[in-house]
Amino acid sequence: MAKAEWYCVAAGEPVGPLTLPDLLAKLPTLQGGDTLVFGPGLSSWVAARSMPEFSSAGDAAAVRPPVPAERRSDEVDYKIVGDDMQFVEVELDPNEMVIADAGAMMYMTPGIHMQTVFGDPSKTDQGLLGKVFAAGKRVLTGESLFITTFTNQGSGKQQAAFAAPYPGKIVAMDLAQLGGELLCQKNSFLCAARGVSIGVAFTKRIGAGLFGGEGFILERLTGDGIAFVHAGGTFHQRRLAAGDTLRVDTGCIVAFQPSVEYDIGFVGGLKNMLFGGEGVFLATLTGPGDVWLQSLPFARLADRIHATGGVRGKKTDEGSILGGLGKVIGGR
Repeated sequence: MAKAEWYCVAAGEPVGPLTLPDLLAKLPTLQGGDTLVFGPGLSSWVAARSMPEFSSAGDAAAVRPPVPAERRSDEVDYKIVGDDMQFVEVELDPNEMVIADAGAMMYMTPGIHMQTVFGDPSKTDQGLLGKVFAAGKRVLTGESLFITTFTNQGSGKQQAAFAAPYPGKIVAMDLAQLGGELLCQKNSFLCAARGVSIGVAFTKRIGAGLFGGEGFILERLTGDGIAFVHAGGTFHQRRLAAGDTLRVDTGCIVAFQPSVEYDIGFVGGLKNMLFGGEGVFLATLTGPGDVWLQSLPFARLADRIHATGGVRGKKTDEGSILGGLGKVIGGR
């Protein structure tokens, strides 16, 4: 009898454990090959169409996931340089392009053509309304109306490099291996291969929207290319199985898969809220899916710098509700 070790995501909720034949039979009632699945040999949730194991599952050939299409995004080469003050150098073949957040460029070779564009550069047929809508989504996440593209217009390989805005780590996220979608906190996106789209995602719960530090809106990265995400301090990836829960400081969340449920809850305990220094609210992340965390949120770094220089910065997403009084009591 087949062992029940597989899970899938239906209507945003994990389903399982399932045997492989049961999972294959269930796919047509969901999103077919686009359904996120997790099971033996996998390190994260992936689209069902990327799993060749399904094609050899007994008599389930009738519901075999379709063969994966070729990657639509540019397949760029890259290297991440440095330790705590990193930058990423992207190598482009002729006509390949990388898109980047405004002000992230560090250097580029002569064959690279830089252009500031309005809308989504990964879509060539979006029209004026589509460009306005794409730009509007960027404004909602606190980004610029425009995005910068870097295209290799030379005859050979060319390079463009992009630097992190503050101490931390840069991590390459292959969206093709992450189910084609990733939710990020605002300002964590650095650059990506052409074909990755930057949109918005609204938090599903009002508590997360009101008290989550990032508001109702998160950045949504979609596509099948490589995107580069920056985090402050040390970058840490943690995998949550179905039903697993992790309570996290709201500022320490960098990114998570859409299968992860995101909510906000009270810290609990009057002394914790008044004197704990960790804020009144903590984020609750519930699996299945992967989450990426940072050890040094920029808000925390900026607050320490202000405090050391004698200027009292105002915290917006963490710290004691007593504000300056809490700092005096805490010896800061």
